[in-house]
Amino acid sequence: MTPTGDAPGGTLSATPSARYIRDVAARAGTRSSALRSPSQIPTRALVDPDVPGRLRTTRIPLLEPSPAVPGGFVPKAFVGEVVPFRVVSFREGHDRIGVHVRLTSPSGEESLHRLALRNDGTDVWSTDIALDVQGSWLFRFEAFSDDFATWAHAAALKIAAGVDVPVMAALGADLLSRAAGEKDRPAAQRKRLLADAVAMRDGDGAAALAVAADAALAQIFSDRPVTTLRSATPERVLAVDRVAAGVGAWYEFFPRSEGARRSKDGSVKSGTLRTAAKRLPEVAAMGFDVAYLVPIHPIGTTNRKGRNNTLVADAADPGSPYAIGAAEGGHDAIHPDLGTAQDFRAFVRAARKEGLEVALDLALQASPDHPWVTEHPEWFTTLPDGTIAYAENPPKKYQDIYPLNFDNDPEGISAEMLRVVQHWVAQGVKIFRVDNPHTKPLQFWEWLIATVNAADPDVIFLAEAFTRPAVMRALAAVGFQQSYSYFTWRNTKAELEEFLTSVSQETSDYMRPNLFVNTHDILTEYLQFGGRAAYRIRACIAATAGPVYGVYAGYELFENVARPGSEENIDNEKYEYKVRDWNGAEARGDSLAPLLRRLNGIRAAHPALRQLRNFSAHWSDDDAVLVYSKHLDSAFTGTGKADTIIVVANVDPHSVRETTVHLDTTQWNVPLGASFEVEDLLTGAVWTWSDHNYVRLDAFAEPVHILKVRERS
Repeated sequence: MTPTGDAPGGTLSATPSARYIRDVAARAGTRSSALRSPSQIPTRALVDPDVPGRLRTTRIPLLEPSPAVPGGFVPKAFVGEVVPFRVVSFREGHDRIGVHVRLTSPSGEESLHRLALRNDGTDVWSTDIALDVQGSWLFRFEAFSDDFATWAHAAALKIAAGVDVPVMAALGADLLSRAAGEKDRPAAQRKRLLADAVAMRDGDGAAALAVAADAALAQIFSDRPVTTLRSATPERVLAVDRVAAGVGAWYEFFPRSEGARRSKDGSVKSGTLRTAAKRLPEVAAMGFDVAYLVPIHPIGTTNRKGRNNTLVADAADPGSPYAIGAAEGGHDAIHPDLGTAQDFRAFVRAARKEGLEVALDLALQASPDHPWVTEHPEWFTTLPDGTIAYAENPPKKYQDIYPLNFDNDPEGISAEMLRVVQHWVAQGVKIFRVDNPHTKPLQFWEWLIATVNAADPDVIFLAEAFTRPAVMRALAAVGFQQSYSYFTWRNTKAELEEFLTSVSQETSDYMRPNLFVNTHDILTEYLQFGGRAAYRIRACIAATAGPVYGVYAGYELFENVARPGSEENIDNEKYEYKVRDWNGAEARGDSLAPLLRRLNGIRAAHPALRQLRNFSAHWSDDDAVLVYSKHLDSAFTGTGKADTIIVVANVDPHSVRETTVHLDTTQWNVPLGASFEVEDLLTGAVWTWSDHNYVRLDAFAEPVHILKVRERS
């Protein structure tokens, strides 16, 4: 199979399919008939080309429209996400303007939404809209002279001052007569407008003043303004993904460890997909949505790593599942110890029965024993001595892995990667956690994700890219629906405030952070030395600060011992089986599972926690006490009631902190200084709070408050 579209390496010669061009054109807001070759596929849809004589401004300027993505890529949302639509607009002089956003749904239905002007002198107009249908939406901003608002404002000032009273009354009458003459206005409305026009012509200034102050009349013109000037932006595209792209709780585990059995001689027999399926009800009972599996493919034996990443493996060592490929097959095969393709499909069905989706690791690399090595040596880097280069992340070297080289045969590699993804989609996998995508060409991911999503828009790709900010953001911009982030290493109050504000506001139009608390590769110093309090604190923040988060199996058991000199667990599961006593630990009260269960229950019950863009940092007098809120207006909750959660966390896992927290309560429509009740969703305690409140947080007993703001009577 030959991929179509722009070449990942810039040398792909195949002609792009019409379907691919249509897809890219739709995402860029360009008609496919105007695209005749790959070079014409637009990549900067938000910037007009330089054309002599073309003016970049409209009569009423519309600037900085958002949602938007740097570079002109398509912004993202998910079904049910509350999206802020914003634009800067103004006109010369003192005349009033209005701004609308016109939305076109994937089915072609149009709706018009009026934006409100911020009262801060920035000329920013905005409105929040929840998009309820998956697919490509179109939107454009429209500005217009608001003739009624301009007249009403001038009339109120002039008539009250006795200036130009007859003139203002006549102008108002003409305006209302013009509106009444619009045949498609409702008859009752036209009748009322005409009567008011007559009253102004025949009366004194009092009648005109009454019309100018009439709120009902102002609403009529707000719903359908009378205007003499209009401006509009070009149409833009907003890609709305399914809910799972933006909301979910992930649970990562190694299938070979689930059901693994230790013999009397100390050897361990691998678990299987069938035994791993028995763990799924417990994962679902904790409230997780996604069961994420590390690679399940055959593992190479050449240079196989032993326990704790040693260079020499014993015969019983299973090797790293990231050293993919052996005589039994490659990326489309299943490790014989785990079972068969039929067993995998049974696992997927079992997960669905429990309300779980299966996510599969997509690690585009090969062991020295992978069939690709002999069939396609050009896909790898050959050194001067004739050997193939190992994967490296200096000073780390992975002698059991060969990285792919996209320079020699981008067509062949692209076609094979597309085939692999399509194979697993056919097995029921719709979510892929992509290992180290920043080590592959950006253009390749743009092409692959667009191609896969053109055929199946439900497929979700998560970028595991702990890399430089520009690279991480670029991967999200070109199509990745979710992204790992720096959350794992943001631990202080100041770090968390900056990070969470950034991902919820600065990059939220295109980058969705998955707030993993740990991974099989990452055991931070905070967790290593913070004890059990650190595990509780990080889980509470991850589960409430963003709508997507994840944990790696063993987190419940507080596995916090690192391999010396590293950020990895000692006896790392990447290189051996883990036999864990899940039920025994919980029975002994030695498990975090009850807290995870409670946190996921809170997330399910509170729609404010299933949004990304509504994070707001507040203040405390203590440098270790983090305070933030998540608020959702009643129009978006589906219950008719607003939903507000306040989180107060002691991020120092070694201390007891007493301080005062300071809240901007106006964010959930409570006046400053007014009292309201809060309920701690972890303990059930109820307090009366206001905008300044004393708190005491004991890291060893109760390090975090998750507070629900009760409705005021």
